[in-house]
Amino acid sequence: MKKFLGIIILLSIAVGVAIFTNTDWGSLQRDTSKAQDWVDVNIFYGGEKTQFLANPNTKKLLEKYKIRLHASKAGSIEMVSRLDTKDKTCLWPSNQIGVELAKQSGKSVLAVNNIFNSAMVFYAWKPVTDALIKKGIASRKGQVVSLDTQKMIALAQTQKRWKEDLNLDIYGAIKIFSTDPQKSNSGNMWAGLLANMINNGNVVTPQTLPTLLPEIQAYFQAMGYMESSSGDIFENFLKQGMGARPIVVGYENQLIEFLIEHEEYQDIIHKKIDIIYPIPTVFASHPLISLQPNCQRFVEALNDPKLQQLAWKQHGFRSGLIGVENNPNDLGVNNIAETVTQVIPMPSAEVMQQIIQGLKK
Repeated sequence: MKKFLGIIILLSIAVGVAIFTNTDWGSLQRDTSKAQDWVDVNIFYGGEKTQFLANPNTKKLLEKYKIRLHASKAGSIEMVSRLDTKDKTCLWPSNQIGVELAKQSGKSVLAVNNIFNSAMVFYAWKPVTDALIKKGIASRKGQVVSLDTQKMIALAQTQKRWKEDLNLDIYGAIKIFSTDPQKSNSGNMWAGLLANMINNGNVVTPQTLPTLLPEIQAYFQAMGYMESSSGDIFENFLKQGMGARPIVVGYENQLIEFLIEHEEYQDIIHKKIDIIYPIPTVFASHPLISLQPNCQRFVEALNDPKLQQLAWKQHGFRSGLIGVENNPNDLGVNNIAETVTQVIPMPSAEVMQQIIQGLKK
């Protein structure tokens, strides 16, 4: 028996030596290094992600994954429907509808990954908020402000005026300013929410849209000039003041990001500006659309827990990953809702395309 065991042990050692000596370890090392080769990732991205992509810590994490990122800002609707994307690895719009529009425009969509979520919100100067609260349209619980979306839209539809109806030192009819729905996702989301509210709070369908479209067209025709980027309208809101932009449509993360990056303005911003949560609102899901295989490396990097935490704590993007929690206490911003629950679905991509086409007329 002992002799038999000894023979088995000797055979095992011999097999092991044979495997070791015949294995091309250099080849294995080359395969490993090949997996770690640098890749170029060319993307269009929505303007609200500008600061996140410019963050040195984001760049370091992308370098960890050996990604050379070439990023160009573009309107979310433009990038998926009208811009030339032949040399693009990924598209990073700001809403799931962008995925359907990309497919309908003939782009070769290999995969879609939801990276972040952002609630659509309003930004208003505090005198505007106070006037809306007095009017019974908005309310403040603790430091979080919410607003009845349908009542707010009714003020604009009936051409109520800032001065005459809300007693504010602002000229003209009440408007909720947004980006151009034909170019930018925040404007497109606002057009979808507006359509739903005009439809008595029901999601618009291809059958119900024709009767609603004239009202949607009239609303945006009265808007005048509209920016093409969410980042641009937010910047102009801060620079131009209450007289030019009393209340604007934006993403929840924009004020969070600004306050984190500009601590010197925190006291002024808290005293002068409110983030307002519309009831109901809609969500921007920020899907990453893969057009070429190299985009997968970018997906892996963006799903890195460190990068997800950076996106929340430094830029206010809620995670798109299951099981990842976002605590407002991490931000040092005192008027952020813990959760956003009162959300209405956007109309389908088919309906939103018809709205976009209708606004061109």
